[in-house]
Amino acid sequence: QVQLVESGGGLVQAGGSLRLSCGASGRTFSNTAMGWFRQAPGKEREFVAAINWSGGTTYYADSVKGRFTISRGNAKNTVYLQMNSLKSDDAAVYYCAARPSPVASGTLSEYSYWGQGTQVTVSS
Repeated sequence: QVQLVESGGGLVQAGGSLRLSCGASGRTFSNTAMGWFRQAPGKEREFVAAINWSGGTTYYADSVKGRFTISRGNAKNTVYLQMNSLKSDDAAVYYCAARPSPVASGTLSEYSYWGQGTQVTVSS
């Protein structure tokens, strides 16, 4: 079992930056790829970014490429999402997810563990 807790969400002006963090714990947390997804009101949950177990491979949704950066801490049990040049379209609840595989994926159904989410609000 893996437990995930997100933090770092909040209110930011358009063009600003936020850094989300996700702390993972659990006896089975090893060789686990991580991802960030988001869900805006009335919309389905969508892929944002993913990183493999070692941190050497990352994937991004086209909508965030060049603006967002996913990374892992040295201890591998923390994942970050640095969000720059935020737009109103980025406003959503952001979820951290863990996949029981070392390989990163952008497919929501391949992630077995989810955090409770953290709200990101972008004001124009």
